[in-house]
Amino acid sequence: MTIPTHKTALVLGATGLIGSLLTHRLVDSPIYSNIKVLVRKSLNWQHPRLQEVQFDFDHPNGLLIQADDIFCCLGTTMKKAGSKEAFQKVDYQYSMDIARLGLANGAHQFAIVTAMGADTESSFFYNRVKGEVERDLTALNYPTLLVFRPSLLLGRAALALGETRLGERFAEEAMRLLSPLIPAKYKGIDGAKVANAMLTTAQQGLIGKHVFDSDALQTF
Repeated sequence: MTIPTHKTALVLGATGLIGSLLTHRLVDSPIYSNIKVLVRKSLNWQHPRLQEVQFDFDHPNGLLIQADDIFCCLGTTMKKAGSKEAFQKVDYQYSMDIARLGLANGAHQFAIVTAMGADTESSFFYNRVKGEVERDLTALNYPTLLVFRPSLLLGRAALALGETRLGERFAEEAMRLLSPLIPAKYKGIDGAKVANAMLTTAQQGLIGKHVFDSDALQTF
């Protein structure tokens, strides 16, 4: 299949670890001539093909959701969100709102980062919400839906939003030390590999739904 060039990419969550890495890769890709990022605050870096779009996720303007490929790297934590309702708003509602608006405006491909263990029947709220967003995105019938389920993300403690996350830093170091003893599916994974996987698979002209578990992501 011939892969079209001069496409427009739209990134959600460009200030986070994977979103930031992905955005830098997108501006270097020959496939995309325009990379739009939905932001509440500036990324503080510029590129001729990068367009920042100030966006209110609580009152989404559908006219701003114009792209060929949408990359959703949104995500928060229960601690940061403060409540189950606030967590669900970010990890489920915002993603679904943009997906629906993008599809209505002609988007062909939607790529999203969920999590290992995403399952609508999970007893863990986090995994259940991830499973629900996967289920409902599937029901939208995008021409191409790419789902990425990483294990513990490595690099977030040091890079994400400039925050000091001692718990995550400890978990990362423990994961690295124990890596030889951990099955591939459960090993921590560098955010760069997830970003690489998102860009690489988005450029392959895949059709239908494709799910990439953490062990598969290790190969990118």
